[in-house]
Amino acid sequence: MKPGQELVDLQETLYTSSNPTRRWLHCSRRDWIVDALRRHASTLTEKPATALEVGPGSGIYLPVLCELFADVSGADIETAYLDSARPLLEKYTHLSLQVDDITNSKLPPHSFDLILCTEVIEHIADSTRALSEMHKLLKPGGVLILSTPQKYSPLELAAKVAFLPGVIQLVRLIYGEAILDSGHINLMTETEVMRQLGHAGFSIEERHKTGMYLPLVAEFARNAGLQIEQYLEQKIRGGNLDWLLWTQYFVARA
Repeated sequence: MKPGQELVDLQETLYTSSNPTRRWLHCSRRDWIVDALRRHASTLTEKPATALEVGPGSGIYLPVLCELFADVSGADIETAYLDSARPLLEKYTHLSLQVDDITNSKLPPHSFDLILCTEVIEHIADSTRALSEMHKLLKPGGVLILSTPQKYSPLELAAKVAFLPGVIQLVRLIYGEAILDSGHINLMTETEVMRQLGHAGFSIEERHKTGMYLPLVAEFARNAGLQIEQYLEQKIRGGNLDWLLWTQYFVARA
């Protein structure tokens, strides 16, 4: 297997996981992102509009971006992700892919009407620099759609335990599918993400959270466990306990 290919394969299986909670956590995030892209693409005044995805991963959002925008770029520091997305170039002639480090981007400043950055900044030690670079790449009034895990969510805390020696073998046996270390080196609270967005020059227009995960319930209660988690998500979203939800989303304007 090519270096990095296992990460691509993992991302692709998350949306079809045999575990109901695992599948729901990722599909609900995907659905929120797609809806946000459609909503905010329609608000952009400049036509034809341009879009950039920072860290496209397995490339699930690139076709959506190509549907909505006249010119689309995908930039990643990991060549395996870009290689997996290259077949899309045959279908979408207005798509380009390039290796780029978002903490020191070589892309032209003020080139994009919208930037999508989902599940990326938790992999970047200097997220403040990355967000500042994204602000620089956006045209004045451009939109950033951002998502990243919440630092103290049960899923992130459970993940630390899951990869302890001797535990990960049991986790993989329970799930019966690929389980790899997430590589999250920069988990942040909502307060910290908002602070960094403000420091980069963004004005936050929208916030949202999804993803209730209950350890053991998710693994052993299956569909019944998922129903419990979905009920709890609805109850705590927007309240004092919504830091328990896994994913936080922001729509911000340059």
